[in-house]
Amino acid sequence: MRHGKKINHLGRKVGHRKALLKNLSIALITHKRINTTLAKAKALRRHLEPLVTKTKTNTTHSRRVAFSYLQNKEAVTELFGPIASKVANRPGGYLRVIKLGFRQSDGAEMAMIEFVDYNEVYTVGTSSGKESKKKTRTRRGGGSKKAAAAAVATETATEIVEEVKNDASEEE
Repeated sequence: MRHGKKINHLGRKVGHRKALLKNLSIALITHKRINTTLAKAKALRRHLEPLVTKTKTNTTHSRRVAFSYLQNKEAVTELFGPIASKVANRPGGYLRVIKLGFRQSDGAEMAMIEFVDYNEVYTVGTSSGKESKKKTRTRRGGGSKKAAAAAVATETATEIVEEVKNDASEEE
């Protein structure tokens, strides 16, 4: 029975699992996106998210902690450089796991794991500067009538304001 065991052992012993997660972390930091199995991607997300949180404070201690996880100087400098600047204002959720389907050879479920801020396809629409208001769906179809009435009201209000300005300029 596996009561209270939260981590996925991935069918490996402790040393092999640590080495696997270390290598996957370095590959993800270097390439910003990798394809792997879904179980490894979820384990990697749990392994790397706290490490990315530590990069927000660029101190010697946090750099040494990151180096103890990764054992790779280039990955640590990349993590504390461009990656830390992109995730500085994000409160969490730095990695995204996208399911890709099943592998042809053995049927393992594959996934792509990537840094959220490095995917321009998803971030173009949200970071355009305009805050788009989410529409809440209702079962009744009365929303279009209210929107049309509001649009007509704003048009008439602008016409009235323009007429008042024109009348004031003619009197002078």
